[in-house]
Amino acid sequence: MDPQTANPLQRVDPAESQDAEAAEAADRMEHANRLFFRLYQCSNMMHKTGTRAVEPEGLTSQQWAVLGALSRPAAADGLSVGDLARYLMVTRQNLSGILKRMEREGQLTSTPDGRDRRSRLVRLTAAGRRAWTRQAVPLIHAFYEQAVRGFSPDEMARASGYLERLVGNMQGIDAATRARRPARGPATGAGGARQTPRGSRR
Repeated sequence: MDPQTANPLQRVDPAESQDAEAAEAADRMEHANRLFFRLYQCSNMMHKTGTRAVEPEGLTSQQWAVLGALSRPAAADGLSVGDLARYLMVTRQNLSGILKRMEREGQLTSTPDGRDRRSRLVRLTAAGRRAWTRQAVPLIHAFYEQAVRGFSPDEMARASGYLERLVGNMQGIDAATRARRPARGPATGAGGARQTPRGSRR
């Protein structure tokens, strides 16, 4: 027997190996592109159909998210606007308008945080809690039944687990991006002279 033909460790052509790696990378990116496009579609459809689901009670999908977040036992004593924004993974600026509208409608209150006077705590009012438990939740559950039609509990659990991993990865990207941003110093004018804020000159 020829020892060369009997040797299981065959020599691999480097060019073939590189081609295989390139094909695998391209296939991975194709699957990633498809996944993120589906997530984009789901996000848009969730906003559209979710808002329609709770519209009969005069709510939007954003108000639904805020009511749900503040109805949790962990938020019984209120949440700071910053903590609520982090929990919902939105910016404080995007959240501000929603909170003002909900406060005007009597669904929540906003008061100074006793632990940090620069921060404000938001919590559900009795009317807001009723709007959540008696009005929103039945509509949301009916929406869920339609949206997850055909999914088993195990399939939903696995999908949720995959999404949690994806969110965790993107949170890591967000943290790294923010860490690389240069710190903002005082505004300077021509020649590096510090500018006086408009309206503060004496």
